[in-house]
Amino acid sequence: MELYKTNQLKIYNSLSKSKEIFKPLIEGKVGMYVCGPTVYSNVHLGNVRTFMSFDMIFRYLKHLGYKVRYVRNITDAGHLENDADAGEDRIAKKARLEEIEPMEVVQRYTVDFHETLQTINNLPPSIEPTATGHIVEQIEIIKDIIEKGFAYVENGSVYFDVLKYNEKEHYGILSGRNIEDSIHNTRELDGQSEKKNPQDFALWKKADERHIMRWPSPWSNGFPGWHLECSAMSTKYLGETFDIHGGGMDLKFPHHECEIAQSKVNNGVYPVNYWMHANMLILNGQKMAKSTGNYILPNEIFSGDNKILSKAFSPSATRFFMLQANYRSILDFTSAGLEASEKGYIKLMEALSGLDKIETSKTSSIAINAWKQKCYDAMNDDFNTPVLIAHLFEAVKFVNLLLDKKESISVEDLATLKSTFNAFVFDVLGLKNELQEDSSDKLSGVVEMLIAMRKDARDNKDWAMSDKIRDELAILGIQLKDGKEGTTFSVN
Repeated sequence: MELYKTNQLKIYNSLSKSKEIFKPLIEGKVGMYVCGPTVYSNVHLGNVRTFMSFDMIFRYLKHLGYKVRYVRNITDAGHLENDADAGEDRIAKKARLEEIEPMEVVQRYTVDFHETLQTINNLPPSIEPTATGHIVEQIEIIKDIIEKGFAYVENGSVYFDVLKYNEKEHYGILSGRNIEDSIHNTRELDGQSEKKNPQDFALWKKADERHIMRWPSPWSNGFPGWHLECSAMSTKYLGETFDIHGGGMDLKFPHHECEIAQSKVNNGVYPVNYWMHANMLILNGQKMAKSTGNYILPNEIFSGDNKILSKAFSPSATRFFMLQANYRSILDFTSAGLEASEKGYIKLMEALSGLDKIETSKTSSIAINAWKQKCYDAMNDDFNTPVLIAHLFEAVKFVNLLLDKKESISVEDLATLKSTFNAFVFDVLGLKNELQEDSSDKLSGVVEMLIAMRKDARDNKDWAMSDKIRDELAILGIQLKDGKEGTTFSVN
C-alpha cells in the first residue's frame, strides 16, 4: 500500500496563510509547478536553496508513493531588469555586453544551472519548458484576455487591466495587498504613461529598435510579459487547476499575483490549490541576490575559492546545512554554520556505515517503530526537515549504543532502522555518502600507484616484484588486467 494512504501530509498554503491537509485533485497523482531561473548569469547559492527546497518536497512526495509531474520552467526571454514592464531584457543585455547571441547566453547559463543542481544532487523535473518555446500559447492567452475585456492594446503593447479585474476579484488575494497599497508602491517607470492605471502589468511589449529578442504578434513585433509564461506553461502541462505552485518568497508579489489574475480570466478558475514559497538565504545580513552583488556561487564553496569561508565544503555538507532550516525560514549563511553542519553530516554517514556492523538479539530495547513514526510526523508537518534531522540524530545514538552493546535490537527492528534511516537520508534529504566516495577515490589512487610500481619492475625485468604486487592485490580482491592500452583493475 502506498505510504500516502497512511500519512496525513499538511502543507503551509501561502494563499490561506495556514497549514492545510494535502488533498491532490486526483488521488495518487500530484501536479507541481515551480518557477525556474532566468538564465542570464551563474546560479548563486540563494537560488540553489529555493530549488533544493522543492527538490526535497518532490522527493518526499515520490517517497509517499505519489506519481508526481514536476514542471520547472526556464525563463529565456521577457524578464526585464528590476522585474519591471520597461527597460532591457536581462538576457539581451548580457548578450549585448558580451557581443554574443542571446541564445548563447541562454545555453551557457542553462548548462551551468543543470550542472550545479546535479552537483548538489537535485533530481531533474519531469518537464522543463522554456518561455521562447511557448510564444504561441502566450499569444493565444492574450487574445482571450483581450476578448473578455480585461486587457487593452496601447501603442503595440498589451496591458492587463488590474482595476477592472479587481471589481469582481481580489487582486492581492495571495500577497494580502489591496489596490491602494499597490498604487502607493508602484514605481515611476519609463513608458508607464501607456498604462491606464499604474498597477496594470504587461502581457505583451512592443520591442523597440534595440531589443534583440522579438516575435511577431497581432499587436506588434515584440515579446511576452514575464508573468505570462508561467500561466501558459503550467496550464499546458498541468491543466487549468493543479495542486502545487512553488517559488521563492520574492515572487509572491507581483509575479504570482499576476499569474493568478491572468489565469483566472483566461480559464475562469483559480489556477492553484496550494501555493508554496521558500524563504531567502542571507549573507552579510542582507538577502543573497545577483542584482546587489551580495552572493556566493556554489562552486566557490566546493573549491574554497572565496573570501567568506574558512575552507572548502562538499556539496552534501552544503546541502545538509541548508536542510537544517525549514524551507519557509530565513537562513543565515555563515562559515561557522557550515562547519557545524559538516560535523553533523560526517556523524550521520559514520552511523549509516555502522549499521552493517550491528549484531542482533531476540528482542529490542529500543522502540524503533515509534522513532520511525516521529520521522514521518516531522515530514508530514509541512516538510519539517530540522525536526526530521533531530530524529535522525536519535538514530545515530541508537547505532552507537548498539555497537557498544549497551542496547539490543531484533532482526526485524534492525531492518526497519536500516531502511528508514537510508530512505530519509538519501531518498528524501538527497544526501550522498561522500565519505565512501572519498575512500573509493583514495583506493583508486593507491592501486594506480602500485600499477605504476609494477610497470617499473617489469621494465627492469624484476619479475618477482611484478608478480608479488599482482598477487598481493589479488588476495585483497583487486584484479589486474594487462592490455594494449596499459593495466586496468577491478574490485571483486
